[in-house]
Formats: sequence, C-alpha cells, structure tokens
Amino acid sequence: MGDVVVIGAGIAGIQAALDLANHGIIVHLIEREPSIGGHMAQLDKTFPTNDCSMCILSPKMMEVARHKNIRIHTCAEVDSIEGGVGNFTVTVKKNPRYVDESLCNGCGDCIQICPVEVYNRFDAGIGVRKAIYKPQPQSVPDIVIKDAGHCIECGLCYDICGLDAIRKKEEETTIKIPAASVVVATGYMVFDACRKAQFGHLTLPDVITSLELERMINVSGPTGGNVIRMSNGEVPGSVVFVQCVGSRDMSIDRPYCSCVCCMQAIKNAMLIKEKYPTAEITICYIDIRAYGKGYEEYFGRAQAMGIRFLHGMPSDVLADRNGMTLQVENTENGEVCVLYPDLVVLSVGIGPSDSTAAIAKRLGIPLEESGFIKPVNDAVETVTTIKPGIYIAGTATAPKDIPDSVAQAGSAAMRAFIDATRTRSA
Repeated sequence: MGDVVVIGAGIAGIQAALDLANHGIIVHLIEREPSIGGHMAQLDKTFPTNDCSMCILSPKMMEVARHKNIRIHTCAEVDSIEGGVGNFTVTVKKNPRYVDESLCNGCGDCIQICPVEVYNRFDAGIGVRKAIYKPQPQSVPDIVIKDAGHCIECGLCYDICGLDAIRKKEEETTIKIPAASVVVATGYMVFDACRKAQFGHLTLPDVITSLELERMINVSGPTGGNVIRMSNGEVPGSVVFVQCVGSRDMSIDRPYCSCVCCMQAIKNAMLIKEKYPTAEITICYIDIRAYGKGYEEYFGRAQAMGIRFLHGMPSDVLADRNGMTLQVENTENGEVCVLYPDLVVLSVGIGPSDSTAAIAKRLGIPLEESGFIKPVNDAVETVTTIKPGIYIAGTATAPKDIPDSVAQAGSAAMRAFIDATRTRSA
C-alpha cells in the first residue's frame, strides 16, 4: 500500500491525515511551522455553538502525534515533487530547529530563563515571546524551537538544559518520500489591514484586527481573556466592528467574500457582550452572510442581546481629542450616523497562504485569479486537480469555515486512499 503526503497541518490537513491513517495508510504530514494546528489554534470559540476551539482541535492534534501511521514533519517545506500518481517522489526540506527533537521534553526551563522578548506572531503582535519558545501553549510536538535570528547567544539556555537538547548550530536537511498521492491543505493568511490605510491600523492604537481580538479574548492569550484598549489598558465602553476589510473590494483586487468574517464578528461581539454587558457594540456591514446550519439563528441571538447592526460602511476612522470618530451612512434609511468608539475591530478577510503559489508551481497545478488553487470543477470535482494523484482541501481552494474545511478534507483523503490502495494492488 502506498504512502500519502499531506502538505499543511491545519484542521483540514489534520483531518485528512487522520482519515487516511485510520484506513491503514502511512501518512507524512508536512508543516512549515514548528507546531501543527494552524489558524484554528489561535481562535477562542467556534461559531455557531461557541464551543472552545482547542477543545475540538487539541484532541485531534494529540491523536495525530500518537497515531502509529502518521509521521509528522514540522519546520518542513516541500522542495520538489517528481513522478505521477502512484509513484510520486516528494523532496522535503527540513529547516533547522536548533533543538534535538529526540532529547527535548518540552519542560520550558529554557524559555523562562531567556532574556530576549520579540514579536509573537501567534498572538498577532498583541503579546511577545522569547527567542527560544513554544509556538503555542499546546504545541504538537511539545518541544521548543530556537529563533536564531533573535538569539543573542547569551548561553543561559545551554546551561539550564539538563538534557543538552539545545544546539548552537544546525544545518537544513532534505528527505525524499515516496508517495502514491498528495493532499494539499496549505490554508490561508489574513489580509494586511495596513493596506486599507483609511482605517488607521497600526496608526491608531485602538484599531485592531479580528485576529488580534481573537488572541485578546482568549483566556490563554496575552491579556488573559480581557478585551482592552491598547492605548491605556482599559475596558472599552463601545466597540465598532467594520466588516469586509480586504473582502468584496475591487480597489485592491479582492472581489470575493471571505465566508467567515460575518459570523466571526457576530461571535466575538456576543462574547464581548456576555463579559461586559454594558458595552455598546455596533457591527457595520455590507450584507450579513449567515448561510450555514444554525447561522441565521445565531445572528438572531446577537440581535436579541442588543448588538446593533448598522447597514453601511465607514469611509475612514479618524482620531480626535476624545479618541476616535467615524461616520456611517445607514443605507436602509439614509441617516448619517457618527460613532465614537473606544475600540474598532477590522474584520479582515482571508486569502491564500503565502506559500500556495510556490507549492502549486512545484506540483504543476494552476491557480485561480484570486490566488487559490484551482480544482478541476467547482461544482463537482472540488478536491481534484488537473494532475492525477494530487488533491486539495480546506482554504487552499477558497475561503470556507471549519466544518466545510473538515468535510472537504475527508473527501480529499478518500480520493488519496483510492490511489494508495491501487498502488498496493498493482
């Protein structure tokens, strides 16, 4: 029976790997980050049930780590792929971690003693991390990584590590993996809100993105679950969500809807309202797209809680002596509303990950104009590509929510399973 390579270890890649492994297939899970989990690990709750995100994801991550049929390759990228269906050779470049993975037990003593603090990408810049660190609280594998670019080589981590697991030097290595088929689940990246300069992100301290709010509202995040104004650390009395920042916008060549932004804003607005009942919350929107099972009812719950939905989009966010101000025309009645929020949340859209184009080129599969990977047929063959044996899943193909990503991952896994079993019988 042939092996299968899964590229990307977010929720779609994890689900595809588990489905294949549970059918007896050896799976090589390739992830360029130091931990599997993807963007779902950054979220606090999931809509429309408000279930804890990590309560769903973490057991799957641990199942992947313990599964006898799954080989995890973190800090790794696909360098090239040769051959065809049933007989691929995938060359994987393993980037240095500067930690002996066979020795490190994840105790964290080196993290505590490290004196260097830098920008924490996992916390979207709201918090900081050390130069030697774990990428997230529930990392899989549960080992540290040293950031050679920021390490000052003070030597403290070498001294405190009783296992001598930390390395001063390490070279990248390559491995070649024979595979019957490949599943591409490279995920997404969020829109850079600075491209819409009129909203003041990184210029006005109390303008944040939806991802920054996710880390702020998460109990394991840098603020311990407290929503605060970045300017003074106080709880905001009023919050305005601005939708479709980086979505449905022809001026920046992003005409598509990002699918999850409306529901994510509703979810976080409800979480803020539950924690701070007196907070005034307004969501400025073009259209509310509540298309999934239970989503319209979820929208109704938010309205019943007193969250205001304002049908209109502000042109900009301006600073004044009292904080911030923005004007919005309510397109339902023509009224011009002037808002004075303490905190503005930009609901940033999602696009293909920055590695998608390079991966597609190496695999010989085309992209949509939007930059997502193009399936053979959007209506029927949604997981197959023009190259037999290579399948796609999750937000590598288009914006979608977690349930849709998981469902598509299962479909891609079963197509890959057929190729793997055919290889065995041949």
